[in-house]
Amino acid sequence: MSTNPNRRTIVAHGRLAVREMRLNAARQRLHGLQILSFEQLAVRLAGGFARAIDDQSLRTAIQVSLPETPLGELDGIKLLPGMVDAATDTFRKVWRSGIDLAARAHENPRLESIARLEAAVQEQLASGMMRPTDLVSAALKRVVYAPAVLGSVEIVGITELSPSWRPLLVALAAHVPVVWVAGPRPVPEWLAAIDIKVCRSPALAPEQHMVSAATSYHEAIEAIRWARALIVTDGVNPADIAIAAASPGEYDDHFLALRADANLDLHFVHGIKATTTREGQAAAALADILIHGLSQIRMRRLAALCGSKNSPFESLPQGWLRVLPADAPLASLSAWERLLSRMAPADWPDEQDHTPALRGIVDLLAKGHAAADEVGAAFLTGRALSIWRKALLAGPPVSLDTTLENLKQDDGLEACVSPAWMPASELAASPRRYVRLIGLNSSRWPRGISEDRLLSDHIITPAELDPLPINAADRRDFETILTTTEIEVTMSRARRDSDGRLLGRSALLGPVTEENYIGRNAVPAHAFSETDRLMARPDEFVNDSQAISALTTWRDWHRKEITSHDGLVRASHPLLLDILARVQSASSLRLLLRSPLSFVWRYGMRLQMPESGREPLVLDPLAMGDLVHMTLDLALQTLEANGGLANAGDAQISDAIEVAARSVAGIWENERAVPPPVIWRRTLDDVRTLAERALTYRGEHLDDARSYGEVAFGGAIPKTSADSPWDAATPVAIPETGFAIKGYIDRLDLSGDGKRALVRDYKTGRPPKNDISINGGCELQRCLYAFAVKALLGADVSIRASLLYPRTETDLQLTDPEATLAELTGYLRAASTSLSAGHALIGPDTGGPYDDLAFALPANAGATYCKRKTLAATELLGDAALVWEAQ
Repeated sequence: MSTNPNRRTIVAHGRLAVREMRLNAARQRLHGLQILSFEQLAVRLAGGFARAIDDQSLRTAIQVSLPETPLGELDGIKLLPGMVDAATDTFRKVWRSGIDLAARAHENPRLESIARLEAAVQEQLASGMMRPTDLVSAALKRVVYAPAVLGSVEIVGITELSPSWRPLLVALAAHVPVVWVAGPRPVPEWLAAIDIKVCRSPALAPEQHMVSAATSYHEAIEAIRWARALIVTDGVNPADIAIAAASPGEYDDHFLALRADANLDLHFVHGIKATTTREGQAAAALADILIHGLSQIRMRRLAALCGSKNSPFESLPQGWLRVLPADAPLASLSAWERLLSRMAPADWPDEQDHTPALRGIVDLLAKGHAAADEVGAAFLTGRALSIWRKALLAGPPVSLDTTLENLKQDDGLEACVSPAWMPASELAASPRRYVRLIGLNSSRWPRGISEDRLLSDHIITPAELDPLPINAADRRDFETILTTTEIEVTMSRARRDSDGRLLGRSALLGPVTEENYIGRNAVPAHAFSETDRLMARPDEFVNDSQAISALTTWRDWHRKEITSHDGLVRASHPLLLDILARVQSASSLRLLLRSPLSFVWRYGMRLQMPESGREPLVLDPLAMGDLVHMTLDLALQTLEANGGLANAGDAQISDAIEVAARSVAGIWENERAVPPPVIWRRTLDDVRTLAERALTYRGEHLDDARSYGEVAFGGAIPKTSADSPWDAATPVAIPETGFAIKGYIDRLDLSGDGKRALVRDYKTGRPPKNDISINGGCELQRCLYAFAVKALLGADVSIRASLLYPRTETDLQLTDPEATLAELTGYLRAASTSLSAGHALIGPDTGGPYDDLAFALPANAGATYCKRKTLAATELLGDAALVWEAQ
């Protein structure tokens, strides 16, 4: 048997094994040595333009063929997400096992369907692409050239070979020396019938340890600690360290986060999720818009990730996002069109008109997933565009977001110089000296055998379709790793899953052996990061300034006494004096009386709950009130401009409300989130009903009355250009309190002689069961607005102030505004004195259902923290707390 003495071929399995062997060959300057997979060997021997069918080409061909190929009983599912993946898996199994679908199509309608799809796929593939059986046939015709093309052949690190490749192996053995280098690995039984030399070596006996961790996340933490300890403490070469699992997908997110925290170059042999990179996030942001529709949040995310050169955003000026209304969801194409239609050059940062460019971007994105190819090419470049195109090949455009989530790519680290995280199959083919096996739980290692998604067991038996089942492969890989690891193998399992359920041990572990129980909060022997180090050294951590502050805060929160962490600050603090000196509103004064802590947070520290851009299912009570007030104000302006509300009939009022409701709905849709269409229409109907009841409610009659809506006073900026009964800039001060107030009166009716005035504040909720005046500090509008009107119009004007509840047509009159103001003055003075003394404490509204600053309080504050602190806070507030009991 004559062979080329300068040519030698090694057949290896897996990316890691091939890379490491090639590096070793380069270091030893082994010229003429080629390292291939068995598939690559067949391609090399077949020659010409022959090549294997790669996953990307196969997916492309399947995706193109599915819509046009009649598949019989599979027609109902062929366009569903996941069909491309299922067909790819089935073809790989069929081709590896050497099954001829065309020859067996008559046996079952499902086989006929798969055979028809296979034929269509082959027509779409490039002419040189061949199935394994076709490659073997072509290689067998040229096997006589094997001595020159391949030289001697060594098969290294492989424990099994698919049936489709075995005929070529038999033929090669007749023409070139073939050696099966098994080492301590098991040798397949069928190999005994072939005249191939098998090289065996004794099994290695590494030191074995068994540990149990609390959860899979804890397993990952312990694995990173173990790897860093080997590198730092024992001086182990990082390339000698491996962490493996039968199915690494469950642990990938854990290791990705821990890798960054530990600053450890842990190489993911099987790749990382594309969406963990900036380029993948850019593709995901674009997919989010195409699948789920336009919105301001999605547009901002896309602009942040794709706003570089060669994208449509490049033509827009820097800071262009400021032209978008901050609270507007812009959740539809019509909302964007309304926004674009009212944009002027002065709105843009550079005062030039970029509206056409932004309109082009919106129109392009509005095409949706049907134009995914076109949109992706317009917005993405480089690796992001490559990821986008791979996702389109892996599944239909309608499931782009899901496809991108499952897409993998190389992590950019060099496997041969880094500790590696990998599937067990890769480690079995490329051993390392120090190994940690994780996930050794029942049903996880070995994994269970499942039916093929398209060819069920009753159509083709599992033994025929998949002669190398995953269950047997997992067992074989486990045994191989134990016999090929040189120094140490640590086996790890989780005691519980993420839901707290107990997990069993893997059957591979055999009888119960000595197991090291690792507590979740146990002090580690070697920390993997700065955070882990501080947690491992409580004596050091307790002296850290942040730890001291956090621990003191936590303890103070659990004490009944009021501390500096409960809002107790030094007296006459400049910030407190500053916010008390500002012009107040009825809302700010209510917050001062009902929750001094929230008053300081909102007006002193500027804390606020971020607005959500999501469409709500229903409007909350505050939003509903705003919508009704806007409609009433606009309808009232229309009526006053056409003869006045006092002279308007019910039909005229209804018409004005209808026009106002349509106009306000358009403004609301442009600037705020709206519920789904059906609920939104019902909400607008409710608004019209409430507005009509409010304007048709006559109550006390005023001769020749003139009505005003949303009347600004005390320095508040008027919302419209409508007439006002006074100069809105005139200050309004509450005597003996030090407070000046401003705001908007919902409705003011003045008699023709100017001697009588009705002040009404609309409430869209339900009226209280009992008569109220101040209502514990909750109800200040009637009193403050009545005082403001008297201060601005003169003491000789007779004022009637009321709360009007349109839902029940209830008008609650304030019986004695002067006495109520005197009482309120005392409460405000006490609140001001208390806050100046540094008592920014909790009140009845703190942590309540409508407290939008509850996120700054301890968790579940209303049920725990507030109840614990209320008594002490009430005592410390003293007279400032008396208002809570006022009627």
